[in-house]
Amino acid sequence: MKFTIIKSALVAMTFFTAISCKEFLDVNDNPNAPIKENLSLNAKLPAALVVSAVNESVQLNQIGGLWGGYWGTSNEGVSAFTALKTYNGPSIRDTRDGIPVWESSYNNLLYYKEILDQANAEDAKFYAGICKIMMAHHYFTLVDFYNNVPFGDALNGSTNLHPKYESGKDVYAKSVDLITEGIADIKIASLLPTTDDVLFKGDKSKWVKFGNTLKLRALLQQSEVASQESYIKQEIQKIVQEGSGYITENAAVNPGYLNTATKMNPFYETFYRNNAGVAVANYANIRPTQFLINTYQSYNDPRLQQNYTQISGEFKGVIFGNNTIADAYAAIHTSALKGPLENGNQPAGIIKSFGQATVLVSLAEAAFLEAEAIERGWISGIASQAYEKGIQASFNYLFNQNNYNVQPYINQKTVSYSEANHKIERIISQKWLALHNINNIQAWNDFRRLGYPAIPNSLSSPTPGAYPLRFMYPETEINTNNANVLAQGDNGVLTARIWWDVK
Repeated sequence: MKFTIIKSALVAMTFFTAISCKEFLDVNDNPNAPIKENLSLNAKLPAALVVSAVNESVQLNQIGGLWGGYWGTSNEGVSAFTALKTYNGPSIRDTRDGIPVWESSYNNLLYYKEILDQANAEDAKFYAGICKIMMAHHYFTLVDFYNNVPFGDALNGSTNLHPKYESGKDVYAKSVDLITEGIADIKIASLLPTTDDVLFKGDKSKWVKFGNTLKLRALLQQSEVASQESYIKQEIQKIVQEGSGYITENAAVNPGYLNTATKMNPFYETFYRNNAGVAVANYANIRPTQFLINTYQSYNDPRLQQNYTQISGEFKGVIFGNNTIADAYAAIHTSALKGPLENGNQPAGIIKSFGQATVLVSLAEAAFLEAEAIERGWISGIASQAYEKGIQASFNYLFNQNNYNVQPYINQKTVSYSEANHKIERIISQKWLALHNINNIQAWNDFRRLGYPAIPNSLSSPTPGAYPLRFMYPETEINTNNANVLAQGDNGVLTARIWWDVK
């Protein structure tokens, strides 16, 4: 297994000094020789957390934006994201031009493992607990993309150059156990991180709630696998017995982003403006799908105007995978992402400022997870209240308010929980809107799991009616761990399902 190494290049974290992802990663280093810098835990931890946030905000949002039904491309972007638009597995896994979800995930796992080893040596249980929770988060992502992956044999560098793969089901279970262990470590910790914890500032309760929320997300991912019913009930009971519940605010990373190249909020800098205020290429290339616009409009949803610009008083979208150059799909004739410059120099919806925090898990998503779990009878509570809490949290975040009046929206028959004939479908439909541009990748996961909402597939799909099911194992693995890759069997983008995808 090839691991490109995360270097521990950090500046002092005084008053949340900003950290750049590019300072942590150097793909030219020996993949089997992790650099052991003489850095303290409070210097290493923020590096790992910021890279986790960058991966979520940029790489995973890009994939989920296109495969989750939110994004297409303008005429200017017709040649952009070709591998994703055509579901081209070999191109996606290509070492030079592909999308390195495998490499970036294991990079960060390797760094968390280095921090974990140091934390164990120093008996710093809070740091150890954080690492275990975040490692589980990245293992879930790997399984969601690749299914079977190395776990027990992973992260050992040159001591094991050919790590064996474990089933996605087992990796999920072991990752849930990692969170349980991490929560236990945090609860008994005496040495607490402070500003170096750029996620929760050393708050034990918030980390425990975050761990429980990740668990609930992972258990719901398995909802359609009948054989997992008893396991799910067992793990849900552990969450209930632990008693802390789930996050009550956005779980968001902010190291103190600056208006400096590579030190800005990663979504802002990648999809909106650079530090000189100049629009980046993605700002012209990426456009909302007409499906997204139509969905917003079918609910009379004011979040549409908070997230996108209008063209002559109307919202204009594109069709995912359309390669036809037409005047209607030019950047100047289609709606763009809305940020402060298009909003009277005030924070807009998704794009607020170069210094905005990067959300790992939103309060809105957590509330919809609770609503679904309640509706399924897994946990106690009132599903309609959790559902409305999710809508409220989404509106509050996008409109930059503490208590946006969502009642007119919720009262609509098409939104009202009590009016829904298929309540889980209604939960997921509203969750899809709330995930938009925050955790796009979870929308793709929900679509594979449940088929909601009815996202159109790409016009450039090589097989009519086919949807992407996974990523292929990368060339880095084929070149260095080929026997174990071949043992996994079919891993085609359109043909091989992830273990929890049984629809």
